[in-house]
Amino acid sequence: MSAIATPSLLDPAVQIAEAAGREILSIYAAGFEVETKTDDSPLTSADNAAHRLIQTQLQALTPAIPVLSEEGGIPAFAERRQWPRYWLVDPLDGTREFIKRNGEFTVNIALIEAGRPVLGVVHAPVLSRTYTGMIPADAPAVAERQDSEGRAAIATARIDAGPLRLVVSRSHRHPQVEALLERLPAFETVSMGSSLKFCLVAEGAADCYPRFGPTSEWDSAAAQCVVEAAGGKVMSPDGTALCYNTQDSILNPNFVVVGDPQWRWMDYLEGLPVERR
Repeated sequence: MSAIATPSLLDPAVQIAEAAGREILSIYAAGFEVETKTDDSPLTSADNAAHRLIQTQLQALTPAIPVLSEEGGIPAFAERRQWPRYWLVDPLDGTREFIKRNGEFTVNIALIEAGRPVLGVVHAPVLSRTYTGMIPADAPAVAERQDSEGRAAIATARIDAGPLRLVVSRSHRHPQVEALLERLPAFETVSMGSSLKFCLVAEGAADCYPRFGPTSEWDSAAAQCVVEAAGGKVMSPDGTALCYNTQDSILNPNFVVVGDPQWRWMDYLEGLPVERR
C-alpha cells in the first residue's frame, strides 16, 4: 500500500479531474462521433481522452496504487481482491447527457480503501463546479463545493415537515422508483443527469435519490464519498451500506442516497428489491 496519506491526495485528484474536464470541453466544443459499446452504452472520444489523461496522471501521482477505470480493462477479481487501496474512475459520467449537450455530466475520481470510498472528486466541467469528499480514518470527514465563488463546506439537510425533495434520473426511470414514489408522503421531484444527483443530496438541495436498475461501481463511488462526508448515507433498500470490490461483478445493487439517515426511510423501502448482481 502507498504510504501517501489520503488528505494529501485530495488537491492533486481535483487538479487531475479538472484537467480531464478541460480535455472533455475541448471535444465538446469541437464536435464528436458516438460509438456503441458491447453493453449498448454510448462512447465518445471525450470518454477515451479523459480516461488516458486520468490514468496517466494518477499513475504518476501514486505508482503503487492501481487504477480501475470504466474505459480501461477490468482485472480478474482474483487480482482485484488483493488490492487494499485503489483508484476507481469514471472519466465521463453521463455520456448520454454529454451527447445531448445539456451540461449534466461529470468526471468522477474515487479512492477506495477496504471496500469503502474514502476520497471522492466529482467535477462538472460545463458548470465549473467541483464537489469533494474525504473520510480519513483519523480525522473528521469533510465535504466541500468549489466554484467561481470559492470553496465552501457542504452538508446534507435534515428532513422537516415540508414535502420530501427527490432527485431522479433524467435518462433512467425504473418501475421500482415509481413504486417507491407511490409509498412516500408528499414530495416534489427534480430530474438530473450523472452523479450530480448525489451532489444535490450532499449539498442539502435534495433529500433522496433512489436508483434502481444496473449501475457500475465507478458510477457511484466518488459521489458516495461526497454524500457520506456531508452527513448522508448511500445504502441498499435493505439498509446495508454500498461497498466496493467485494465480488467478480462490478455492478452495484439497487441503492438509495439519503441526506438524513435518521429519517424513517426503512418504513418505505421495506420489500423493495436489492438485486445484488
